[in-house]
Amino acid sequence: MIDPVLGSRLQFALTTIVHIIFPVMSMGLAPFLIYFTWKDIRTGKPVYEQLRRFWTKIFAVSFVVGTVTGIVLEFEFGTNFAAFSTAAGELFGGPLAVEGMMAFMLEATFLGVFVFGRERVSDTLYMISALAVGAGTWLSAVWILIANSWMQVPRGYELVTENGQTVVHLVDPIAAYLNPRFGFMYIHMQNAAVESVALFMAGVAAYYVFRHHVWEYPVENISFWETTLKIALVALLITAPLQVLHGDLYARHVYETQPQKFAAMEAVWETESYVPEYLIAVPTDLSDITDPRAKELFGLGIPGGASWLASGGDPNAEITGLNEFDTEAPPVAIVFWAFRAMVGLGFWFILLAFWGGYRWLTGDLFEDDLLHKALMGSSLLGIVAVEVGWIVTEVGRQPWVIQGVMKTHEGVSPGLTGTEAAITLAGFALVYTTLLGLYTYVIARIIRAGPPGRDDLRDHPKRRDTGDRPEAPAGVASDD
Repeated sequence: MIDPVLGSRLQFALTTIVHIIFPVMSMGLAPFLIYFTWKDIRTGKPVYEQLRRFWTKIFAVSFVVGTVTGIVLEFEFGTNFAAFSTAAGELFGGPLAVEGMMAFMLEATFLGVFVFGRERVSDTLYMISALAVGAGTWLSAVWILIANSWMQVPRGYELVTENGQTVVHLVDPIAAYLNPRFGFMYIHMQNAAVESVALFMAGVAAYYVFRHHVWEYPVENISFWETTLKIALVALLITAPLQVLHGDLYARHVYETQPQKFAAMEAVWETESYVPEYLIAVPTDLSDITDPRAKELFGLGIPGGASWLASGGDPNAEITGLNEFDTEAPPVAIVFWAFRAMVGLGFWFILLAFWGGYRWLTGDLFEDDLLHKALMGSSLLGIVAVEVGWIVTEVGRQPWVIQGVMKTHEGVSPGLTGTEAAITLAGFALVYTTLLGLYTYVIARIIRAGPPGRDDLRDHPKRRDTGDRPEAPAGVASDD
């Protein structure tokens, strides 16, 4: 039967990998929806109402499914990691409770107004609802990442013994909640969410633009998809370079605060200087498959690149090897390859952004079929990058659940049996696979249905003033 520690870790990994998709979609969509709402109110152009209504459907579905799966994750702390919850509850429970009381309630309260209240409230109140929904979405991430960043770099606590058990006692909330890792994690995660949604929007829009301009297949509301593609490219031009630049700073911070994780990211076993940054590293001997930088190696690397990344510019900087640490190493191959996948995707997104921007400047954005295919193929890669990034973050911290304080096996519920872990793991795998399939089906239905037609739009005062009426014919002739 499965080891309860392994079963609990696999179950939590499975539920997290599926759950993170939905917050990424809702957090990434929030700034776009605020912009669409503002432009709809300010200009009255039909295309902005179409954009707001279309993407609000996807936001609402993502929010609902994300809420359900997020609640399950919090329950797992009690069912599978009760020892961790008992030991760290004073510090860990606070941010999660505040996230539920403040951020989630703010988001949920105004979501009803935002989704259903456009015809029932004033423009000012509706704009406030859009801002509140966006703020609630991003505040949720604040408290979740406060908790997780503390687990990576714990501060503001002391260990005390209560009833014969060692527990974490919060002594400095400011130091704990605003620990050195929080800012890095929050900026990186939120930017990644917007970037992921921009890629998704660009990929979907590119599909319809490709059908219309390249295949010459009539597409209703083609102006909607052209506008979507342009807005997504603007967002991608901002977020893609920022993610890589900030990631460089983040990696340096990891080197300074979690040297064992950094050594696993670069697969450095012995302390050395002038460490190459391997882009491709394949052991020639299958017995060394868990060591991506085995001695007999086929690899392509940048000399001194890893040392330069660690130090911020010195290719001769020393990196402490995994053999120097007292605790066992993380699963090096997983961390090593996940890190390279994340970095590689980051540079690919920059290439896509500048490629699209260049074709826009030359006036060929809607005719470049190769660009359209690249965007379609990359539509989900932003979410993949987020997934592998979290694998680096969480797997790279092993064997610790709280860095330097509590190991993962010590945090598992003491009464959990292997049979219980195996049954719940199988059940969660079935349920979450089904849930992800249903989510994909619903989102695909929304995309196939497309934006609302012009006849379905509200009679905006500015459209009455300018003669841009909702009943104007949709289709290829529109220039909105």
